[in-house]
Amino acid sequence: IRLCMVYKDVFKTQLRALLRAGVEGNLHIMFPMIATLEELLTAKELLKEVAGELAEEGIVHRADVPVGIMIEVPSAAIIADILAPEVDFFSIGTNDLVQYTMAADRMNEHVAWLSDYFQPPVIRLIANVTQAAQKNGKWVGMCGEMAGDPLATPLLVGLGLSELSMNARSVPRIKNLVRQLTVERAKEWADQILTLRTMADIKKSLEEIGENFEV
Repeated sequence: IRLCMVYKDVFKTQLRALLRAGVEGNLHIMFPMIATLEELLTAKELLKEVAGELAEEGIVHRADVPVGIMIEVPSAAIIADILAPEVDFFSIGTNDLVQYTMAADRMNEHVAWLSDYFQPPVIRLIANVTQAAQKNGKWVGMCGEMAGDPLATPLLVGLGLSELSMNARSVPRIKNLVRQLTVERAKEWADQILTLRTMADIKKSLEEIGENFEV
């Protein structure tokens, strides 16, 4: 989004193309790497501006496009309650969120152990996002490795994730697991996980929970 803010003409051209193509399908627009409310409001204003220009030019386009953001930097997760009223949905990008939260590159062998989505700070940020989304009646999805990890599935369902995006090979396994879950029980497990203080404790608890299911 930062490049879009610098090169606004290019960004507006992209938005024009999206709105024009949107008449042919179910278009959703998701702004990436949003870190502040100001960035989101500016992006939305540019989208509104583009829609107005298309209308003035008499060009067929879709104006009622659902708008969401990627939650992939800690600042966005922390102010999710402020961002939620301004969007139609959230999508949590766990790979970047983990890296920026833990200040650790998973490709660096010396700190790779820190770059784990079961770290308590990461779990708490995800919970903060889902709670903000639920309070504002918005759905929240997730992409990244965590979404396709069966060890994480009961936790993610319990935290209130509405949608999980993963590679095709992971779908049957995760689908089978979700079918065995109840939201009520998953919520109890999620509340329990949020009280744990270390990554090791979180993984141990999730492994014990996983023994209840056939994966």
